[in-house]
Amino acid sequence: MEILEMRMKKMKKIKKLIQEKQIENVKQQQNDNSQNNTKALSKIKYVYLVIFAMLIFNLAYFVVFSSDNLVINTYNPRLAILEQNIIRGKIFDRNGDVLAETVDYNGEEHRVYPYKNAFAHIVGYSHQGKTGIEALADLDLLQSNMSIYDQIIFELTDKKSFGNNIVATLDKDLQLKAYELLGNNKGAVVAIEPSTGKILCLVSKPDYDPNELVLNWDYLLQDEANSPLLNRATQGLYPPGSTFKVLTAIEFLKENPSNNFKYNCEGKDDFDGKVIHCYNGIAHGEESLIEAFAVSCNTAFATIGEGLDIDELNKLTEQLLFNKPLPYPLPFEQSSFKLTSKNNSAQKAETVIGQGETLITPLHNALIVSTIANGGILMKPYLIDHIENNKGKVEENYLPNVHGTLLDASLTRIITDNMIEVVKSGTAKQCASDDYQIAGKTGSAENPSGDAHGWFVGFAPAENPQIVIAILVENSGGSSDLAVPMAKKLFDIYLQ
Repeated sequence: MEILEMRMKKMKKIKKLIQEKQIENVKQQQNDNSQNNTKALSKIKYVYLVIFAMLIFNLAYFVVFSSDNLVINTYNPRLAILEQNIIRGKIFDRNGDVLAETVDYNGEEHRVYPYKNAFAHIVGYSHQGKTGIEALADLDLLQSNMSIYDQIIFELTDKKSFGNNIVATLDKDLQLKAYELLGNNKGAVVAIEPSTGKILCLVSKPDYDPNELVLNWDYLLQDEANSPLLNRATQGLYPPGSTFKVLTAIEFLKENPSNNFKYNCEGKDDFDGKVIHCYNGIAHGEESLIEAFAVSCNTAFATIGEGLDIDELNKLTEQLLFNKPLPYPLPFEQSSFKLTSKNNSAQKAETVIGQGETLITPLHNALIVSTIANGGILMKPYLIDHIENNKGKVEENYLPNVHGTLLDASLTRIITDNMIEVVKSGTAKQCASDDYQIAGKTGSAENPSGDAHGWFVGFAPAENPQIVIAILVENSGGSSDLAVPMAKKLFDIYLQ
């Protein structure tokens, strides 16, 4: 009997142990399931967080970087609705002269451009799409800040409201003079106020009459020989020619602060099999840096290029916005600089004097010179001074903005002295004035398909710059023939 009881107790104990083990296994399984569920939930949360972060990033991108493009997009239905209810506002120059307005002809609205071709590429057009200031200020021109009383009256009489007006930074007289001086030549003129970034004029030729745009549209598109719709000031890429010597001189001064350059020019020199000639083979003799800069001595600057750290020169070009977007609110082409330390002496020699593969737009050249004129600080270029309602009340002012400090002020003072010497005794003597001092640089950009393009870049007054001018004349054969005299007349009309 006792044996039976002992066996029964043992069986109960075993049974209890089995039950405890089963409970332990169940708990362990539950715990494992819970951990697995937690891991799965964590993964799901992570996925949702990533998706949410991407949505926030995309929203932020569009708000910060693409909102303006979305607003002025031709396919934005909001603009079409506004056009049905609001008469497009006027565009004025800085002095109040009308550059674009909407008028009523027999009950139909027509956009009229009083100065026709002269402002075509910068004011733009509002049919066949939109360009220029017409595109940049599209929404503003279709917003109305009329008084509540006027809005009620117009609503009751079934009239469209007047849109806001744009007062541009452009100077009508300067623009018209630049347009006249460029004549029948292909090319571009850009003028900027260096202390603010205000664009004072921007001319491109060949051009078109925006009043006749619809009528001539097919012809303009097919005219590939002249490309009249191309804005050469912002989208035309050209070799910089000797205007690039400004950058070569800056890099030399950065690497050689003592500025002890001496060179004997014999009119030509050989660089790894590439013979570099000075203009017309002139032998300039013994030269310092400022003397070589003034006469634009090719062999002297090719020699300087041999001794430069090309990696550092690349940093300088990037600093001055080569291979980078420009801080400009309308379409533009990006300038390019391709020289590396792997290139041979011949390629270096060509590049540092502004030939080779380097390409630049007239606008970009103007911005580089604006940086020098403004003590190394580049102001963001802009085109709208302020917005007014139809009664002339200012609704919004546009203020100057700094893009960045691109050069040391001490370097810009030395380069300014060099550019002054170009006008006093060098290749831009035709630009000299008795009334104010001009700092400038000329350039002849070799063109494999024809005569060289002519450049002039400069600013005045040199001691207190109020205007920067960049001129590019295609196939002019040289800078002094057309670009330099043009610059002198433009400085005169603006400063006198």
